[in-house]
Amino acid sequence: MLDRLGITATSICALHCILLPVLVPLLSLFGLEFLGDHESEHIFLFVTLILGSVALFSGFKRYHRKIYPFYLLFLGGFIYWHKHSVDESLQPIMIIVGACLLIAAHVVNLKLCNNCRTCSDHECGGELE
Repeated sequence: MLDRLGITATSICALHCILLPVLVPLLSLFGLEFLGDHESEHIFLFVTLILGSVALFSGFKRYHRKIYPFYLLFLGGFIYWHKHSVDESLQPIMIIVGACLLIAAHVVNLKLCNNCRTCSDHECGGELE
């Protein structure tokens, strides 16, 4: 469930970043212009990374003992976090790449967990609860 929530949060975050240039004028009409600043983006990304870490750690501990989903999560977060340090024309690409890596981390974790539910203890690398 946490992986699905992480996928949803990452997708919403990516849509927010991509649609932000269109939404900024509308946000100010509703008094929500704070949603367009860098601090709000970083807070939302930080929450997404925490949620992702909890979801991945849960799958890691209970089922598969594979660490590479964490690499995908943190690489995606790193790219996403630093999107403002590149030219504006490259920012949408960084958003898409970062979001895809974050989503891939959750998808890989889901697949590993689902595969491990039916595997033997030897294949999983740990005991099933």
